[in-house]
Amino acid sequence: MQAKQEEDTAIRDRMWKEMAKSPFVMIGLVGSHQHSEPMTAQLDPDANGEFWFYCNKDNRIAGGGEAMAQFVSKGHDVFACIHGTLTTETRPEIFDKYWSKQTEAWFEGGKQDPNIMMLRFDLKDAEIWEGDQSLSGKLKMLTGQTIKPSEAGSHAEVAL
Repeated sequence: MQAKQEEDTAIRDRMWKEMAKSPFVMIGLVGSHQHSEPMTAQLDPDANGEFWFYCNKDNRIAGGGEAMAQFVSKGHDVFACIHGTLTTETRPEIFDKYWSKQTEAWFEGGKQDPNIMMLRFDLKDAEIWEGDQSLSGKLKMLTGQTIKPSEAGSHAEVAL
């Protein structure tokens, strides 16, 4: 049991590290029947269970609620489906903390745009998959050989 928890923690930590390199997710509200959309997550290395999004007040996720976010790392070797709750972030210090020139480019009125808002995604649980990083696993994939379950990578179900 302890070994499984340690493995799950290592996989979760890798997901955070990979998200820091490429903080783009597809996110949608559970039960809304609207397609998920790409958003840039604002990550904090010290926040292990939340991240943020800037969006317009008329965005399809602006109403908040139960949500699912999907993440694929740049190298396509970490995949995650993250479940949580979106709520309006009202703390000005958080809004200011993550503001950047890249963020400003998305909002015509900049930081003072009356249509801008910030959402906080509080993570509840996630399923995370790591692809096989070994040379033999990659070779088997390229040549169409059968990959054994022990060579397929790691999987974790993580409650946050």
